[in-house]
Amino acid sequence: MSDRTADSNACGRLRERPLSVTFMAASEYTPPSLDDFYPPALLFEGTPFELDRLMLIRLLMSAVVALFFIIAMRSPKIVPRGVQNVAEFFLDFVRINIAEEILGKEQGKRFLPIITTIFFIVLASNLASITPFLNISPNARIGMPLVLAVVAYVTFNYVGIKKYGFFKYVKSSVVVPNVPIFLHFLLIPIEFLSTFVLRPFTLTVRLMANMLAGHILLVLFFSATQYFFFTAGGFEAIFGIPSIIAGVAMTFFELLVIALQAYVFALLTAVYIDLALHADSH
Repeated sequence: MSDRTADSNACGRLRERPLSVTFMAASEYTPPSLDDFYPPALLFEGTPFELDRLMLIRLLMSAVVALFFIIAMRSPKIVPRGVQNVAEFFLDFVRINIAEEILGKEQGKRFLPIITTIFFIVLASNLASITPFLNISPNARIGMPLVLAVVAYVTFNYVGIKKYGFFKYVKSSVVVPNVPIFLHFLLIPIEFLSTFVLRPFTLTVRLMANMLAGHILLVLFFSATQYFFFTAGGFEAIFGIPSIIAGVAMTFFELLVIALQAYVFALLTAVYIDLALHADSH
């Protein structure tokens, strides 16, 4: 009697369970999560030099950038060809469209090395998100964007302090001229936060958030495609078609975001340097 009762209860639970495509997918499909960005350590675990997958990708992509320019410029020719031509094309893009466009020829040449370095490090690290077997950008975790933002922050503040001196630079950066005195109580805190707090914060968060969201979307679509085609099978495999189409479309969109984020980060660095150079004309 008890066995029949147990069987009856089990059948009742099965009838109550929504046997839909959505339910079956949810029961076996594992969605992307923030755990993707905190993989286990691979080298030097438990030490200050601990390296996980994202750290190794950071080192790899930095080495790729360095190796690319070493090979491209190992024996430069007046008329560039091959890899040198590609390298000079990208260097000219940064020089003309970012450094000189914002800072002018003289200052653009002066700060071109740091702007170029930031541009190519961000670009190469972002490209890891669509590179087979890497499939994640190290910029999706806050460490690298924060380091790059600190480099930009130190650079433009150093430039301003060197030109004007510490107190004059700070005063010129936060005090808006030709406004009523009582408005300074409102404007000075706003300008201080904008210049010395929000600039590095927005540089960091913009890059990290875009690459984090892009990774999650790509993993979402392609893991769903894998589930529908290879795990679910049968009738459910038809749902893999729109999933893979969306994944390919998102990959091309991510490529646009990759280039745009490198451009915006380098551009804003140049803008902040220019503002520091002309802090007295606030």
